[in-house]
Amino acid sequence: MKHASPEFAEIAAKHTVLRCQVGSGVHGLGLPGQNDRDEMGICVEPPEYVIGLRGFEQYMYRSQDDHVRSGPGDLDLTVYSLRKWMRLALDGNPTVLLPLFVPEDEIVGITDTGRDLRSRADRIVSRSAGRRFLGYLRAQRDRLEGTRGGKHTNRPELVEQHGFDTKFAYHMVRLGLQGVELMETGRITLPMPADDREWLLALRRGEHTRAEALARAGELEERLAALCESADLPEEPDTAWADAWLVDAYRRSWDRG
Repeated sequence: MKHASPEFAEIAAKHTVLRCQVGSGVHGLGLPGQNDRDEMGICVEPPEYVIGLRGFEQYMYRSQDDHVRSGPGDLDLTVYSLRKWMRLALDGNPTVLLPLFVPEDEIVGITDTGRDLRSRADRIVSRSAGRRFLGYLRAQRDRLEGTRGGKHTNRPELVEQHGFDTKFAYHMVRLGLQGVELMETGRITLPMPADDREWLLALRRGEHTRAEALARAGELEERLAALCESADLPEEPDTAWADAWLVDAYRRSWDRG
């Protein structure tokens, strides 16, 4: 797979400006001994991959083989080009936004460009991000209800133990909670606030029913839909700022060699 080629691995290793954890641990939702580690990086690829014929959008690394689900201690790493990361962030991708908000102790590596990027969340977050969270929340609720694409699970052991995929369900509710917070404050608290974290961990352990998870998701969907119309945030992200910032960031990085 080209995304995992040695050529791309070298670009990611030499030119990353920010790398951090983005998985369950950064949300405060990991269970002891049961989690892999998901990390995201952002890199400024060399000029020949931007203005030449070659291209770089992302590098992917998995400590497990392809088609094998990651388990405890495994690492899944995705390093995006800064330009691709910005496009996804401006579009409100929930996971891609996390590097803006992770605490310092979850950062694996950072440069001045990465620090500057983390200070610019207010130029990136808009009500359009809320609509992206809302779309994911609705799709996941539909799948858990079995009304979209049949019953959704890739964790049959959880279905056998609890009657439904509790990990899928807690991700659904988490999206709703974080989407609401993002629209209300312009930020995402990581790890999640204690009350929300405890409720979600209980859901992950099977201590809430499928019906309770769906009801909570429905309430959050209603709140989030209203906030997408009324939140005190820009209607759309500041793409003119993003364009100018990217040009400056790439030029400064290339000038430094």
